[in-house]
Amino acid sequence: MSELRGLPDDQAGSPAGGADAVLRPRRRRTRDRRGRGLRGPAILPRRLGTPERPTARELFDDLVLATVEGIEDRWQQRLGLVEYAVEDAPQIPDDWQPDRVPLSSLIRAGGTDPARIVVFRRPIEHRCQTRPELEAMVHTVLVEQVAELLGVPVEEIDPRYGED
Repeated sequence: MSELRGLPDDQAGSPAGGADAVLRPRRRRTRDRRGRGLRGPAILPRRLGTPERPTARELFDDLVLATVEGIEDRWQQRLGLVEYAVEDAPQIPDDWQPDRVPLSSLIRAGGTDPARIVVFRRPIEHRCQTRPELEAMVHTVLVEQVAELLGVPVEEIDPRYGED
């Protein structure tokens, strides 16, 4: 093909298509073939290999950590050694009731093993639409688990529990 768009090389210089034809440079494709535009990161990272923005998992972990720090500041003496963990989703046994999905799990201390509270990220995120709802749900779940671990009413751990 010549620089004349749509004309074969043998007709490019011919009088039928050549003298009055407008020379147009070939356009470079800037979109993919399905018209969705170029793909790639929206923000270039400062350091290669590390994302510029935190992932949803990292944001959730930070939220759980901030909530745990608030609870432990007040209840550390009675709690003792407790491990906190975040998992994506619970492993549900075959005989589990299908209408309920656990949001967290409490594993009591045994022997040399410390107590462990596990928060399940995906079921909690699935129930929340906004960031404040997510913060409230994580706070509620952790307060309930700490109350269960200590054997005290939930209102003793957080007097605001149950308020809307």
